Amino acid sequence: MYAARLRMPLLWGALVLLVGGALLGGPGWAGLAGLAGLVLLVAGLALYFRVGTVRRPPVEVAAPVSGRWEAVNSPADKVPSHGLHAYGQTYAIDLVHEPADGSRPGFGDGPGFRPPEDFPAFGRPVLAPADGVVVRAHGRERDHRSRSSWPSLLYLFAEGSLRELTGPSRVLGNHVVLDLGDGVYAVLAHLRRGSLRVASGQPVRAGAQVAECGNSGNSTEPHLHFQLMDHRSVLFAAGLPFRLARFEVDGHAEAGVPANGRPFTVAAQS
Repeated sequence: MYAARLRMPLLWGALVLLVGGALLGGPGWAGLAGLAGLVLLVAGLALYFRVGTVRRPPVEVAAPVSGRWEAVNSPADKVPSHGLHAYGQTYAIDLVHEPADGSRPGFGDGPGFRPPEDFPAFGRPVLAPADGVVVRAHGRERDHRSRSSWPSLLYLFAEGSLRELTGPSRVLGNHVVLDLGDGVYAVLAHLRRGSLRVASGQPVRAGAQVAECGNSGNSTEPHLHFQLMDHRSVLFAAGLPFRLARFEVDGHAEAGVPANGRPFTVAAQS
């Protein structure tokens, strides 16, 4: 767990040494800084992609959405779910609103840069998964158009690389971090600009609406990115496993983590 917290500081340290040595140092200093930077880069990349998985019982929480959704990049099918451990994402899940009427545009259907309003997830309520206290509420990022074709997806990869260099807020987009107690923090990300209903320091109850689903940050289409982690800052956090207390699949009640690509339903909380 503690090694996992080093991944992003190592990568940023490598970047500083490599760029600083090349731009500011003489031949001797540049060589020494470059060697140290490469060592940090290799160590950071190892932690970024593979090393640092936290093994512990999952934390039970309520679903942060209601209605019919589909899990994408689910940790029920692979860990790390998004292919990397960075920013506490080891057990993260993406939730896409999938109405039964099929109104959600499919990948490759129509233009690759659709306005976010074309997607049924945009503007859907995002709920607190447990009682907690808001430790971060960031809501200034714009909601961009979708990246829902292969050409636009390639653009997203290039865009994402630039976002990485400007910090985690640009990657997560608008987001809320909740302190759930006992060293557990929840992240709700890619929220709609202007929709945040909470502020830093504010207590929230499980099921309370904290924002709306948006398409900010590194996002292909409007959806909710949800994860638990062991630190209030995604820059230093290690991802923690979770399980949803209740949802339904084909009319049958279940608990755990929804399977990748399988629609599930969460009843609205009274």
